[in-house]
Amino acid sequence: QVQLKESGGGLVQAGGSLMLSCAASGSIGLSNAMGWYRRAPGKQRELVARITSGGSTNYADSVKGRFTISRDSGKNTVYLQMSSLTPEDTAVYSCNANGYYGLSYYNYWGQGTQVTVSS
Repeated sequence: QVQLKESGGGLVQAGGSLMLSCAASGSIGLSNAMGWYRRAPGKQRELVARITSGGSTNYADSVKGRFTISRDSGKNTVYLQMSSLTPEDTAVYSCNANGYYGLSYYNYWGQGTQVTVSS
């Protein structure tokens, strides 16, 4: 069983920056993707950014040019650098890891970390 431990959330003023980190304990195999999702109050969860084990990335249109996802595969850790934050970025951000370990598919979620952007 893999556990995802998130850190880095908090309160920041509009225009500020935050970095989120998510470390996966245990092996997540060689073929996988890690990413960040968020859920704002009253809204559905949405993909923010994800990165594959091969380094391919994709972002929500709303964060392109402001957020950068990266990973340290040796540490099974994914980072989300968030800049030029706006109140619309306020949400609970959750880390996700999915892929294959051998022939077994897995899909793990972290508990989430609150990001609040004040105007």
